[in-house]
Amino acid sequence: MKMLVILFAAALLLQGCSYAISPNMADKADKTLSFEKLQADPEAFTGRLLILGGTIAEITAINQGMLIEVDQKQLDYWGKPVRTSRTGGRFIVFHPGYLNTMIYGQGVDITIAGEVLGLTSPMIGDRPSLYPIILVKELKRWERERKSRDSPQWIDPLYDPAGRSRPE
Repeated sequence: MKMLVILFAAALLLQGCSYAISPNMADKADKTLSFEKLQADPEAFTGRLLILGGTIAEITAINQGMLIEVDQKQLDYWGKPVRTSRTGGRFIVFHPGYLNTMIYGQGVDITIAGEVLGLTSPMIGDRPSLYPIILVKELKRWERERKSRDSPQWIDPLYDPAGRSRPE
């Protein structure tokens, strides 16, 4: 019984430390294909499976599913988009099912494993832009990081944020 509890705890621990995308999908993904190469010529990589991530810029429902415009970010060791203002550009993700836009909304970080479909040209403002389009095979949504104001802070009774001096 004790051994069973230890094995169960170890399994939970390992699950919490796993990569964002399943091992089966991660093994099939083309790790040599960078986002810069993809962006330069998406048509040349049609049909290839890759792992990308970033922050959702916009999500739109269409008849066949959802289109997600993603601001591409580098992925860390675990496959999570790095929180930075640096971006490689944008790409479009096609998800063939419905996604709740309250959960998958603007500003949410995602990691996807998907197949390159080619190039798409959505209208942004009054002119079309060319973006690679990816068909989702696997999608991971990351929890929003809590801002520091959400965590408890120590309060210094002598500190005045306005900089006024206190009467002695």
